[in-house]
Amino acid sequence: MKTSLRTAASLALATQLVGCSPESDRPNIVLFLIDDMGWADSSVAFGDDVYPRNLIFETPNMERLAAQGVTMSAAYVSSTSSPTRNSIMTGMNSARSRHTNYGAKFLDTPTDGGDKLEVLKDDVLVPTDWNYNGIDPTGTVPHAAHCTPFPQILKDNGYYTIHVGKGHWAPMGVPAASPLNMGFCVNVAGQIVGRANSYYGEDNYGNRSDIWSWHATHNMCEYYGTATHLSDALTLEALKTLDYPIDNNIPFYLNFCHHAVHTPIQGDKRFIDKYLAKGLDHQQAAYASLVEGIDKSLGELLDYLETKGVADNTLIIFLSDNGGDCIHPEKGGVKHTHNLPLRSGKGSVYEGGIRVPMIASWGSKSANGTKTTTPVVAEDIFATILDVAGVNDYMTVQTVDGQSFAELITGSSSMDYNRPILTHFPHQWRPEVNDDIDYMTALRCGDWKLVYRHRTLALELYNLATDLGEQHNLALSEPEQLRTLAEAMTAQLKAKGALLPTLRATGECIPYPDQLINQL
Repeated sequence: MKTSLRTAASLALATQLVGCSPESDRPNIVLFLIDDMGWADSSVAFGDDVYPRNLIFETPNMERLAAQGVTMSAAYVSSTSSPTRNSIMTGMNSARSRHTNYGAKFLDTPTDGGDKLEVLKDDVLVPTDWNYNGIDPTGTVPHAAHCTPFPQILKDNGYYTIHVGKGHWAPMGVPAASPLNMGFCVNVAGQIVGRANSYYGEDNYGNRSDIWSWHATHNMCEYYGTATHLSDALTLEALKTLDYPIDNNIPFYLNFCHHAVHTPIQGDKRFIDKYLAKGLDHQQAAYASLVEGIDKSLGELLDYLETKGVADNTLIIFLSDNGGDCIHPEKGGVKHTHNLPLRSGKGSVYEGGIRVPMIASWGSKSANGTKTTTPVVAEDIFATILDVAGVNDYMTVQTVDGQSFAELITGSSSMDYNRPILTHFPHQWRPEVNDDIDYMTALRCGDWKLVYRHRTLALELYNLATDLGEQHNLALSEPEQLRTLAEAMTAQLKAKGALLPTLRATGECIPYPDQLINQL
């Protein structure tokens, strides 16, 4: 018997939906993930003060979400995209997964700063033998972290799981390159690419013969040749995917991952004129318009959930995957100033590279309109989502580092303010060396933060309560605090099996921080 394409598609969908069941009382969950958005790049004040950058942006829907939920003032991620996204998927700190930089394009082609390792020459350090093939749900891929992704756990427990937008978990040629292998029932435009080739429907989002590259966004042909910005097109498609689970009372998880506000900084024509009128240069105005396009997307999602009557039973987690880019000329302005008052930006373990905007809202269950300074980290999202979903009996092949912050959202948390937050980046984000964007590790414990510069074997100590911009190194004046954090960082690195770079001159790994202290 011949099977029609329509029948085949229906059978494929039915296979994907095995386990999904009508349970209308179970909460829906949305992860609204932005790319490269800085901590102060909205009209929401994530810090104690309203900073000058907060006054540039018009983001009423981010303000709306903050009023409905909890603003996470101290949310931490990795300093580049892929490690954050993989920590979310697996619950592993990137030091444990050993996927510590953004992903390779193709299987078995290690990259560091965008170049093959054998091309990138460094006179001081030799990069680690890291998991450049990302994560792998099958356990068959070399140089990849074997894992059980949480969308698969949700799906196995009756959730309808949807991915929309940027994936970037693994390179071409491996299972995790496709969201359908990561536990998602539905995939809209998710693939390996780390950025969009074009945000413009007039360019077919990069799928035009004269401009095509592997960064082209797939499966959006409905909008080809139109004036629909990619942020808007992804939003329209995301909302379409929600009709089925809502209409059938099936709990859903939406992994909504925008390409904005990553380069190319192509302005959203709906909003750019207002920022030009504010006196911003063209590229700064284009960037601000991309941010407002994301805000519009968030507002349309909130409106949709309210119209469908499911807003009160839906958890929304909004965050960026790393700090804002502070060196790319496409952003305009002056380099290294884009994340003020925070220091540096994407690719750095200083606050500007790893501290990001984050808001969590769960209807009437939220401690609405509040702000928490308790630190949370990307790998906590794994545990939080499964906790909120009521999925407690599950197995993973990986060790999960994250903790649930569900109680932070409801205002009843006893999470430890002083727990260690580790960021390990044994790479260069760019081939050129930059003082603040280079091989480094950071550890925050309470108000104190230690930065370990691998290249110079130097330790820096900052008190974030009095020096958010990390301008006053207290390593010499606070020796006991320096020792405490050096020992804590060493313990974290060893416990997670972190890889350290090698000194080219000696062929030996750089020393652990506590070894440096003991040499003083």
